[in-house]
Amino acid sequence: MTTTAPPRPQRDDTPVRGRGWQQPQLPRGTGWYALALAVVVTSGLHAGLAIALLPALLAGWAVIGIGYPVISYAVEGRRKALDRLVTIVVASAFAVAMVPLVSILWTVVKNGLPVLSSEFFTYSMRNVVGEGGGIYHAIWGTVLITAAAAAMAVPLGLLTAIFLVEYGGDGRLPKVVRFLVDVMTGIPSIVAGLFAYALFVVAFGPGVRMGFAGAVALTVLMTPVVVRSSEEMLQLVPHELREAAYALGVPRWRTIVKVVLPTALAGLVTGITLAVARVIGETAPLLITVGITDSTNFNLSDGRMATLPVFTYSSIMSPGVPPEPSIARAWGAALVLMLIVMVLNLVARLVTHFFSPKDKR
Repeated sequence: MTTTAPPRPQRDDTPVRGRGWQQPQLPRGTGWYALALAVVVTSGLHAGLAIALLPALLAGWAVIGIGYPVISYAVEGRRKALDRLVTIVVASAFAVAMVPLVSILWTVVKNGLPVLSSEFFTYSMRNVVGEGGGIYHAIWGTVLITAAAAAMAVPLGLLTAIFLVEYGGDGRLPKVVRFLVDVMTGIPSIVAGLFAYALFVVAFGPGVRMGFAGAVALTVLMTPVVVRSSEEMLQLVPHELREAAYALGVPRWRTIVKVVLPTALAGLVTGITLAVARVIGETAPLLITVGITDSTNFNLSDGRMATLPVFTYSSIMSPGVPPEPSIARAWGAALVLMLIVMVLNLVARLVTHFFSPKDKR
């Protein structure tokens, strides 16, 4: 007697609401359409109806920050709507944080760019009254003082980091050093300037002003930054590399020089470059220790020197008569200083890219 197999059940491919991959989706580009509508609403309220900018921005944000998630909730469900709402909030916070930066950049570029010329970079302020002159003396002062500070801070900070990572371990002395480095990281720049000024007053007498004193003040600010960044980079070097060198009978100092430092080179150079960028714009310590002059001075141990931050401050606070040329030079010096800092950050990025391991680029 033959039996027939029961028929196989048919597969039901009907979409079921609530399953993630079958949930209805908004058309692609809906978010961009909502953003464009928000811009139109803001522009219409502010330009067309003469409403203040802040209420207009809030109304425009409500279009995309409230309306878009509500539509998403109606079509896609609660989970997707919440994801879109959080994305909008995070993006809005980023945009708000960028407003001061963009405003500063725009203001400095707008006021400083018309001042830039060949004369501005090749002339000092010696015997200049009113229009004319430049920042040649301030550029050289900034370069020399910052280079002297780096020459003192980089070896000191790097050797301290090597001691903390390679020799210190968990002893009492490394803990004390780390605590002092953390304290130095948070000291105000004016305190570093007062320390350097007091140190040189003891050695040379009251009223001393020289570029080397400014370099010492910047060294106090720069050293803890170099120590912390170098320590972090050295700790990232795998211990297996050290152990392999020790297994071959390589001394510790040679392991550090030939294995540890080349491996961490990209991070070390990046940290040092960022430390230089951090101190190159300091004004208070240089105002106390170096002062300001209208002439070019290449001698760090003889008299006052001009630097870009102090030149900018002095041009704003003591503009002379008429004040417009001096204020314009201040904006130009601020723009040049900002460009120098941007170049240093770009150099740090390039060093990180080209000297880091290939799999980390």
